[in-house]
Amino acid sequence: MRSAVPHPADPPAKPSDDPTRSATLGRALLHLWPYMWPGDRADLKMRVVWAMLLLLAAKVATLIVPFTFKWAIDALNGAGSAPVQPDNWAMWLILSPLAMTLAYGFVRVLMALLTQWRDGIFAKVAMHAVRRLAYQTFVHMHELSLRFHLERKTGGLTRVLERGRNGIEEMVRLVILQLIPTAVEVGLLTAVLLWQFDWRYVLVTLLTVVVYMAFTYRATQWRIEIRRRMNESDSDANAKAIDSLLNYETVKYFGAELREAKRYDRSMERFEAASVSTYTSLAVLNGGQAVIYTAGLTTVMIMCAVGVRQGTHTVGDFVMVNAMMIQLYQPLNLMGMVYRQIKQAIIDIEKMFAVLTRNPEVKDRAGAQPLRVGHGAVRFEDVRFSYDPERPILKGVTFEVPAGKTVAIVGPSGAGKSTLSRLLFRLYDVTEGRILIDGQDIRDVTQVSLRASIGMVPQDTVLFNDTIRYNIRYGRWNATDEEVEAAARTAQIDDFIRMSSKGYETEVGERGLKLSGGEKQRVAIARTILKAPPILVLDEATSALDSHTEHEIQEALDRVSRNRTSLVIAHRLSTIVAADEIIVLDQGRIAERGTHGELLAANGLYASMWNRQREAEAAREKLALIGDDDDAPNRAPPPVDDPLVAPAAAAE
Repeated sequence: MRSAVPHPADPPAKPSDDPTRSATLGRALLHLWPYMWPGDRADLKMRVVWAMLLLLAAKVATLIVPFTFKWAIDALNGAGSAPVQPDNWAMWLILSPLAMTLAYGFVRVLMALLTQWRDGIFAKVAMHAVRRLAYQTFVHMHELSLRFHLERKTGGLTRVLERGRNGIEEMVRLVILQLIPTAVEVGLLTAVLLWQFDWRYVLVTLLTVVVYMAFTYRATQWRIEIRRRMNESDSDANAKAIDSLLNYETVKYFGAELREAKRYDRSMERFEAASVSTYTSLAVLNGGQAVIYTAGLTTVMIMCAVGVRQGTHTVGDFVMVNAMMIQLYQPLNLMGMVYRQIKQAIIDIEKMFAVLTRNPEVKDRAGAQPLRVGHGAVRFEDVRFSYDPERPILKGVTFEVPAGKTVAIVGPSGAGKSTLSRLLFRLYDVTEGRILIDGQDIRDVTQVSLRASIGMVPQDTVLFNDTIRYNIRYGRWNATDEEVEAAARTAQIDDFIRMSSKGYETEVGERGLKLSGGEKQRVAIARTILKAPPILVLDEATSALDSHTEHEIQEALDRVSRNRTSLVIAHRLSTIVAADEIIVLDQGRIAERGTHGELLAANGLYASMWNRQREAEAAREKLALIGDDDDAPNRAPPPVDDPLVAPAAAAE
């Protein structure tokens, strides 16, 4: 089976084409806005409006806090008012230091409650956006072509989905709950300073904010590249770990544990270096921010202190301006963190949208109709295809699989056998020519209806990490338990399943590794039986099995194929001797065709392949007989309590 290489329609992205390079806050918000303001959800829109109103109320309360502080200090000093007469108890109660202190505490509590209320109301909006986008991206990943997935590591792709989902949550939370509130607070603070003091205080405060944000921007831009390298090395290490663990048995077969560990450690070494640079640059950023803010705070305090000495301001004013600047510092300090997180979220979101906006290589045409299967005849007409234009795979292949008949495809490795099944399923589209089912070009029908009409039993069956019942029912999700078990009986696996203590609820493990090869193939056959498709494709379904298991599986396949249009891609020629027609592919062309007997009589490529396989099988049988004579007295079958959860070797 050939591996896919980049197609001219989908060239690998160049660094200059990387969407994350041009990622901006405005672009990310433009992408997210339809999800934060969904046209079909009036309730979520109302939550956004309420959240904005609560935001404004909370910031007004925030600015009242320094005023209550000022009034309490002035009341203690007796500044700004005449002594209160004892008989005017109501005025005394309002202006007393105790009342001002209570007001200070009340406003702070009010500010906190309004903020939390706002966050609680907006949470549903944020998480709805996260859920919708994550769902759409997940669905779109399944719509993208096989070529797209073969070019990427599964671990890296799932990290894009995970980081994108987290990035959306961060973006919504930070922009709506941090960035906008801070901008509102700076605006209100500017107005208060101009009202209570003069333009000089406004100038110093705004200058502090501008210099602070400019430094934060510069430093963050510097840190983004460092962070990017850290994320890339993290993804690379994660992908290598997943790849190695998925190939656990292969690693063991070749004693490659140390090599895999070193390979993983090299990725972690790059991650370590990038992480150290990230923390070092963070220290520089935080130190610079502290210096800038402290300079602004000190300048404002000196100006107010001079005003107190000159009698133009009170001690309460001095305390108030200090409290206001300190209150400003908290969101400003968060702004540094918010900006860094927003930039990272933008990158993660853009990567997610880069996947989401990528057009599928294979998609339904406008007005595509469902496939109408009558008899189920399949025809390949002058089919040409290449993964790479410079290396054609199929070079004008024409043949027909009549309704209810079996046609086998054989040939050397790389001849294009498995490519035929991929084209029939429309995992790729033909470069030239066409494929017809009952006279309908498969490019003119919907992919869902096409694939619903075809059953596949592949060479390498990969199962979901769930129960046997789940994996069989995958063929037809609305099937009853009785139908699932009937399919298992037809595939000759029902008795074996019932030998397990958990029966059909037995977990099969990651990729079905708790089952042997023969057991996995029987599950795949049962799944296809349950689907009951009119067209069947067997892609070297028994090539990886031993002779005894192959014979049993072949009997099950023969029953499944009966009265169905069947395309059999075969490696072992002994499995297709009864086919109605055998087509021999060689270098992308049909070299020979006919029945088993006709091809042997022609004494061509098929006869040569047949003779070589017979000689190889005879040699294996001879070696097996010698082994039986030498070892039979010493061999005993290993004890297996639960054959369905035993290692594959023991179950075989």
